Amino acid sequence: MNTEDLQEDQDLFEHHRFVADKRQTMMRLDKFVTMRIENATRTRVQKGIELGSILVNNKIAKSNYQVKPDDIVTVVLPDPPRNPELIPENIPIDILYEDNELILVNKAAGMVVHPGFNNYTGTLVNALLFHIQQLPKYSDDMRPGLVHRIDKDTSGLILIAKTEDALVYLAKQFYDHSISRVYNALAWGNIEKDEGTITGNLSRDLKDRRLSAVFEDENIGKHAVTHYKVLERFGFCTLVECKLETGRTHQIRAHMKHIGHPLFADETYGGMKMVKQSKLPKFEQFIDNCFKIMPRQALHARTLGFIHPKTRKAIHFESTLPEDFSTVLEKIRAYTN
Repeated sequence: MNTEDLQEDQDLFEHHRFVADKRQTMMRLDKFVTMRIENATRTRVQKGIELGSILVNNKIAKSNYQVKPDDIVTVVLPDPPRNPELIPENIPIDILYEDNELILVNKAAGMVVHPGFNNYTGTLVNALLFHIQQLPKYSDDMRPGLVHRIDKDTSGLILIAKTEDALVYLAKQFYDHSISRVYNALAWGNIEKDEGTITGNLSRDLKDRRLSAVFEDENIGKHAVTHYKVLERFGFCTLVECKLETGRTHQIRAHMKHIGHPLFADETYGGMKMVKQSKLPKFEQFIDNCFKIMPRQALHARTLGFIHPKTRKAIHFESTLPEDFSTVLEKIRAYTN
């Protein structure tokens, strides 16, 4: 039975569509789908497969079906996909600067930037719409005003356009990589060089599509360059400054993991494990306490420099480390001393 037959009998609607790329390794269908749908559980996916809601190449398959390159996996359900409405919400945000053209926000860790699957409210976009009611859009999407993004659990500066002209002008600077962006990051281990450059194409990880991975093959993924400079050494971890030459998804997190120094407390990229041991007393207990204070990746978007869309003058902004990050740093300094 194909999807046309199913839709005639049950009026089913396609909610998700995944095409396995040409480098896809053989993988069970239930695992393949679980990795691609945010917050989906293996049990729930298996139930959907049993009910015939998950198809492979328009045919019902079993959970143990091995997904191959170019397979088309679809999730079909009786209800049409939700088309969420952008709702203004009175959510406090830290606005560092605002004029008629743009807003600069110091985003708190834990805040999602724009609405998406399972995050239709409580985002930065919802808060901004309450603040100014109308944000420019490239198209009818869920990211009005946004010229770039930072991860949910990354804190720091994010730039939002208030007019169509500003959106186009600022987005062009990001596209040309002429924006100046510097992050502070706490990485596991003692980074050998005082400064260096990490170069490696980034694409979705072949085993887990939610992650970015580094590929040496220039034909895979997008060119990505991160420059780093050591600010402070603690033996088991290092405080670094990361300057982005390009701005790819999870770039700093993936690049730092690639060189063997995942970010402190970054669960997604292996930073919640004690990557580097220490002979200091009660080390494991100390690290667990640090994780409790800052249960998210130690990454903060500290500076942002760009050409103003109206005045055409270069402007530069900087934000201080948030309380959780600065508290952990102070504890590490005291502990290692």
